[in-house]
Amino acid sequence: MRNGLAGMGDLDEFSAAIRLFLKAYPWRRLVPCPWTPPKKPLSECRLALVSSAGFVLPGQPPFDHSIRGGDPSFREIPSDADAGKLMETHRSESFDHAGIRKDPNLAFPIDRVRELAERGRIGSVNRRHLSFMGSITAPGRLIRRTAPQAARWLVEDAVDVALLVPV
Repeated sequence: MRNGLAGMGDLDEFSAAIRLFLKAYPWRRLVPCPWTPPKKPLSECRLALVSSAGFVLPGQPPFDHSIRGGDPSFREIPSDADAGKLMETHRSESFDHAGIRKDPNLAFPIDRVRELAERGRIGSVNRRHLSFMGSITAPGRLIRRTAPQAARWLVEDAVDVALLVPV
């Protein structure tokens, strides 16, 4: 907090090891930023959630923390999933997990998306959503193998808008 107001985080909030990692990490820059303008109003669009909170449902395998560089797989979360049953399995130690464990909608806002559909703000909620593991420090496998499969699913489902929720 600065001047009593919450603001952007500061590197000083992290441990020395995480600060060193963040300063040395080879961040990727996409120029130009990929963007496709919507072809129709949101009130007519099918929306899917894509979160990197590492959520799984009971019975789904947790994300594998032992994979060097991060687990590039994803989990399908059905549209009718109970947000209260989502289990967060994110491996990062660089943020406080308490909030999203208490209310998964903070990182996978399925209840809010359903409300938007009920109010006619979006056309419909897709039948399935995608949960990825965040903190993937070696994204090559994700880019080459996993992301294309996820994109195919969204295309097959005729998703118009993907709401990306990075964690």
